[in-house]
Amino acid sequence: MFTESRLIKRVKEKGDKEAASELIHKYYKDVYTYVFRQTKNEELSKDLTQDIFIAVLKSIVTFEGKKASFKTWVYKIASNKIIDYYRSKHYKYSNLLDEIESYDFASKYDLQEEFQLKEDVAEVMEVVNGLNSNLQQIIRLKVFGDLTFRDIGKLLDISESTAKTRYYSSIKKVQKALEVKENEK
Repeated sequence: MFTESRLIKRVKEKGDKEAASELIHKYYKDVYTYVFRQTKNEELSKDLTQDIFIAVLKSIVTFEGKKASFKTWVYKIASNKIIDYYRSKHYKYSNLLDEIESYDFASKYDLQEEFQLKEDVAEVMEVVNGLNSNLQQIIRLKVFGDLTFRDIGKLLDISESTAKTRYYSSIKKVQKALEVKENEK
């Protein structure tokens, strides 16, 4: 088994499929989990994870280990793919269909709580999706990717303290927006 940097080099220089497979295998579970935490949809998470690794392999020649770790670089691609998905028309349409299909008319009472929880999560995600893409990315990487502020800083080419400041500022914006929505009800 080769080191990560050696695997990357083999993929970059020779298009080595075995090395590419090892890299994908090494990060697949983490990336899938990162995606699933944001989508809560198994099939969609598999599709997005596949798209992410296709993008990783297509752009691996641009990877520079001096700027960020390979893992951090992969998470940046993943984060961008997720943001692109949430901006897409397909997301808006499939989200509506999922809500309609998941409604169990037979157990209406139990579903009231479930619907409230889904509405709360949807409200938070709506507010997060309304932030500019840089702030969205920081929240997604921290909350769903479990990345440290140091890793987020490296990934976005900002300082660790800037990443931390933007994260907490974004959280405050989300909280304020949710309070405004709550008061409007």
